[in-house]
Amino acid sequence: MVIIMNTDATTQNIHDVVEAIESVGLEAKIMEGIQQKIVGVIGDKTRMASIAIDAMEGVEKSVEISKSYKLASREFHPQSSIINVAGVKIGGGNLVVMAGPCAVESREQLLASAKIVKAGGAQLLRGGAYKPRTSPYSFQGLEEEGLKYLAEARELTGLRIVTEVTEVEAVESVCKYADMLQVGARNMQNFRLLKEVGRCNKPVLLKRGLAATLNEWLNAAEYIMNEGNQNVVFCERGIRTYETYTRNTLDLSAVAAIKHLSHLPVIVDPSHGTGKWRMVKPMAFAAVAAGADGLMLEVHPNPSKALSDGPQSLTPDNYMEVMRGVKEITMFLHKQGLAIDTL
Repeated sequence: MVIIMNTDATTQNIHDVVEAIESVGLEAKIMEGIQQKIVGVIGDKTRMASIAIDAMEGVEKSVEISKSYKLASREFHPQSSIINVAGVKIGGGNLVVMAGPCAVESREQLLASAKIVKAGGAQLLRGGAYKPRTSPYSFQGLEEEGLKYLAEARELTGLRIVTEVTEVEAVESVCKYADMLQVGARNMQNFRLLKEVGRCNKPVLLKRGLAATLNEWLNAAEYIMNEGNQNVVFCERGIRTYETYTRNTLDLSAVAAIKHLSHLPVIVDPSHGTGKWRMVKPMAFAAVAAGADGLMLEVHPNPSKALSDGPQSLTPDNYMEVMRGVKEITMFLHKQGLAIDTL
């Protein structure tokens, strides 16, 4: 439920409404609307039956939220959120690029990657220290050693760090080094992990599950937000369909849908979305045109020698080419007034 206040509602009016909500054991959240303030109600709405909330001074009306996800819903929070990742803002018309190797393989490889990523204009360095792999024989990551290399790369380049956390026990360790925690596709419905990252004070990048519906994805974000962490960014990385030519089927319609359903930013990963480096550029361009708030690109100094996801990784030259095109498309959209923030 949300309580929409009158445009002339006073601070005292809002305080009284919040107090009434809390008096029946519910949580109230105040949000700034375009013209009005809105008070969101979290918890069992049946408890509101004992309060004549619509009769209170300063209240215009109360509105039931139909979605199972409340905090992530645009009904609850009409204005688009901007997520601050250690000074880098995602959302609100800011196109942010996260780039780097799939896995942190060595200090030399990562620092070389960071310099390439920085030179191309990305704001965040991505790299996996913990790697959940389909095969138990595949490279599993350097774990804390890899996290230390990421932290060193940040000191060297100024890039913010986003890296995946794969289990509850690793959250504390990853939080010490990363600026943003990534919850991967395989863990989108690992509810214990979602709750744990919801209790930390770092922004969370939530990837869409292998075959997750939008409703399931949005509810996964709700698990994080319900623990107190409101700083969530969605990442569309393709879903599993009957098509076998590409690694996944990149669902760019999800960008428009999430913009309509949620106030949270959404970025696109065309590397995992296609699994083929040649397709990354056109899909990156399409994602920007569709209104994505950012991109996640896999970049490796030498993809043919990558220990993870070489076929979908961009060479330094290909990465620079993609970044030039992305910047031109972004400038064109803004110049023409076509940049998409909400739908």
